[in-house]
Amino acid sequence: MTVLTTALAAARLRPRDVVRVGGAGLRARPLRVFLSALGIAIGIAAMLGVVGISASSQEDLNRQLQALGTNLLKVSPGQTLFGDSSHLPAEAEGMVGRIGPVTAVTATGLTTAKVYRNDHIPAEESGSISVMAARLDLLRDVGATMAGGAWLNAATDRYPAVVLGAKAADRLGVVHAGPDQRVWLGGQWFTVVGVLAPAALAPELDSAALVGWPVAESRLAFDGYPTTIYTRAAEEQVPAVRDVLAATANPEKPNEVQVSRPSDVLAAKQATDATLNALLLGLGGVALLVGGVGVANTMVISVLERRAEIGLRRSLGATRGQIRLQFLAESLLLSAIGGIGGVVLGIGVTWSYATFQGWPSLVPIWAMVGGVLATLVIGGLAGFYPAVRAARMSPTEALATP
Repeated sequence: MTVLTTALAAARLRPRDVVRVGGAGLRARPLRVFLSALGIAIGIAAMLGVVGISASSQEDLNRQLQALGTNLLKVSPGQTLFGDSSHLPAEAEGMVGRIGPVTAVTATGLTTAKVYRNDHIPAEESGSISVMAARLDLLRDVGATMAGGAWLNAATDRYPAVVLGAKAADRLGVVHAGPDQRVWLGGQWFTVVGVLAPAALAPELDSAALVGWPVAESRLAFDGYPTTIYTRAAEEQVPAVRDVLAATANPEKPNEVQVSRPSDVLAAKQATDATLNALLLGLGGVALLVGGVGVANTMVISVLERRAEIGLRRSLGATRGQIRLQFLAESLLLSAIGGIGGVVLGIGVTWSYATFQGWPSLVPIWAMVGGVLATLVIGGLAGFYPAVRAARMSPTEALATP
């Protein structure tokens, strides 16, 4: 009885023995193993790349919003009941500034003037550039920055000086600001004193030529009505301020006022990308399924090719369970190799794309761990049938098969 117990104990495979036997089976067919693992790796890399790129983009948006602030509200005129364009009262800016939680108020006003590169350009070729009167604190309150030159100040807002938005400068062919850079604006020459960098929270400024409020009234027949009022409020009070802005800006006709939160546009853009991400994740899942089929195919062929080995091991005392465990271990090892390779490849793809876009590179831990676990599940399912088939072979049948 003691001898029999000892023999049974010796027949048991320890975990490291299972790994060693499974690894030996893979080393015998390196090219086939590589191609099968590559299919798994491509699927995992595709899925991890989509998750990583999406997470990196989201992190970049969060940092951008944190830098620009999510407490900016924009007030603009809507339409009358008859569909005509409305306008904000001249006192709207001051009334908005008296709201308790409001911390900053600034405004722009649209003029009827046109701007051209020189005085020889036909009138209809304005390049869709709007000319706006701007308050001196506009740059600070909307979170915009200068790409070159200087912003308007108390010395220049009364004189023919202009700051161009990023797109406006490009359309006018202005590459830098300076005394030698002039544009034909409102039938007279204006000196370009500055060029704005793209304004994330106020994209309408990108295609605008901005002049001082006083010079717009004195030289461009500006009526003084603000077209857009930009308001900063305490973060926790933004919803409350938003609810009262329309009635405060135009008490007589609050229904003719539009209030928006520019940061919501950026967040909405990120949300629309989720549809594409879902599609790409689906494609990654298909690639992973194809990789699993490749693993199953490899293991089935392996069973057919190794009948003699299976018969010999059974003759030497290997049990059905040990044969089944051996082939299942090979399948799991093959999938693990593909999964780990796919995670490394996915991280590389994410890092490369994020670096190219200037984003922070971010790959969630759950995605990496989930990728490896997914491959193990795929490997287990793919290797189950071949393992069972190998275990069912009798020693005599396996040894007798040529």
